[in-house]
Amino acid sequence: MKPQSTPRDSGFTLIELLVVIAIIGILAAMLLPVLAKAKVKAKGVQAIGNFRNLSHGWHMYSDENDDLILPGRFGKEQGGTKNPKNWYEVGNGLKYRPRWVAYLGTQVGVFPFKSPSKSNDRQDYDHKSYINPLRPIWKDERNYSFGYNYQFLGNGRFDSTKKNFVNFPMYRGSIQNHAGTVMAASCMGTAAGYKESERVGYLNQGKKYNAEGNHGWSLDPPRLTAKSDKGSGDKGSPRTAVDPCINGKAIVAWLDGSVNAKTPEDLGYRRDADDKYLDSGNGAHNKFFSGTGEDDNPPVKN
Repeated sequence: MKPQSTPRDSGFTLIELLVVIAIIGILAAMLLPVLAKAKVKAKGVQAIGNFRNLSHGWHMYSDENDDLILPGRFGKEQGGTKNPKNWYEVGNGLKYRPRWVAYLGTQVGVFPFKSPSKSNDRQDYDHKSYINPLRPIWKDERNYSFGYNYQFLGNGRFDSTKKNFVNFPMYRGSIQNHAGTVMAASCMGTAAGYKESERVGYLNQGKKYNAEGNHGWSLDPPRLTAKSDKGSGDKGSPRTAVDPCINGKAIVAWLDGSVNAKTPEDLGYRRDADDKYLDSGNGAHNKFFSGTGEDDNPPVKN
């Protein structure tokens, strides 16, 4: 009579358990980047929606101001914060020299500040519509996450004579191609003029050129010249450029009211191997910034 065999224990052996754990680890490693991209994409959809709502104020401003194009910022009159000519209505009070996006929000009924200040030009935006979910701490109105195509649409900075504006006033009728002209886009600020390894994190209220978002409210076009404005407008300032915050693409608002995502290269920017944005060369062009559809030079800053 043969001895009766003992049934095998139904549990996993140690080797089998280790194999299962290894497989789970491999699957998790494969899925995490996919999930991370999906999360960024979801926040990007929210950011595009918010920005689209604000961008509608661009045409509304021109409608109410005899076709005048909103400048990036109105010029600084003598007397600074003490001069009422530097105070502007933003819907729920007067504000000292607000930037372009505050006017857009005011037009669509989304007020930028809970308590606008007549003496402070470095307030944080309060309303959530102004905040890019992909750059949630970039709230300082100077070091902002979206930059305006100020060079071609209205550069209200004074030139060297302190009497004339660099490029203002501008009128909507001068724009030949609304669908193909950038109004504004997510902006890296002057950190774009540095290698990726030289950039530092965002600094609210800061002024370091290599800090991400520094002077981000102003967006330079892809191709600059020796005679054009640049960055903060100060001597020696690096350029600004788009921030590819959605999986390698920037959020872009166009003058026809559409908002989508484009790579920097799609828009005409060029970067070197260290991710530093070039001022010119390698095919950099301003076709999507000039308003004419041509690769025009930026206005000269005398």
